[in-house]
Amino acid sequence: METNNYLIETRGLTRRFGSQRAVDDLNLLVPAAGVYGFLGPNGAGKTTAIRMQLGLIRPNAGEVRLFGQSLNGNHRSLMRRVGALVEAPSLYPHLTGRENLEVTRRLLGSDRNLIELALATVKLTKDADRRVREYSLGMRQRLGLALALLNNPDLLILDEPTNGLDPAGIHEMRDLIRRLPDEFGVTVFLSSHLLGEVEQIATHIGIIHEGSLLFQGTLAELQSKQQTQLTVGVKQIDGATEFLVNTGWSVQRCADDLLNVSTKAPDDAVRINKLLVDRGLDVFHLAVSQRSLEDIFLSLTKGRSS
Repeated sequence: METNNYLIETRGLTRRFGSQRAVDDLNLLVPAAGVYGFLGPNGAGKTTAIRMQLGLIRPNAGEVRLFGQSLNGNHRSLMRRVGALVEAPSLYPHLTGRENLEVTRRLLGSDRNLIELALATVKLTKDADRRVREYSLGMRQRLGLALALLNNPDLLILDEPTNGLDPAGIHEMRDLIRRLPDEFGVTVFLSSHLLGEVEQIATHIGIIHEGSLLFQGTLAELQSKQQTQLTVGVKQIDGATEFLVNTGWSVQRCADDLLNVSTKAPDDAVRINKLLVDRGLDVFHLAVSQRSLEDIFLSLTKGRSS
């Protein structure tokens, strides 16, 4: 029984390679259910952190806890509840997809019916009896994901699962990962540098840069910390600009004679519209936009590179 609601918890996790700190005092809290997107550019420390979570390398300091228990001393029992796809899956190209799954199933001692369930989940049932050497890269990645599901895990850890895929393959993998929590009952911890892709599927987000965690929380919490952009179209643009600035708003004039007003919440659009109309100004356009996850990430990491 879990002592808390976090499937992954790291405390002060640190890993050095020589004088370089690949992971620096990392404190992750990954809640049960949903998809946790672990975001950062290549070289940020994502794979090193994942390898420590799986017990593949030891930290220089700190602790990994899975399902409320320390990984140290409980590795074998905890790993029975974890599925993982780290880098490219190890497959036997001369065997069929089904035969690859059978080899792993025997090693795990899993039930035979999990093979068919995993094939159906990753949509490879029709191609299960083809040799893997005939598979596309996207099909191989999906087969690797099926292998990770064979022990019916509570937690699935995926390291850059869309690496090398074409747009169609990325779309397939993204839709599959989005379905896993509901259809397989598994919590997904997903590392990626593809911010736009993760933005579409993650329920929680951690942003890592140069080994340090810059943000952790829900996407809504991240966006709430950032300014909302309001685009305003008004006939008396000079008067509107002067009035809004004098009222305390940050205003920039666009090339197409629209105004960009920095606000803190979408509801500010109602206030600004009322102020302008009450002032006798003719508003003909209002549009609220929040910054994409990519824009927010860039602002968080700006100036932090060594």
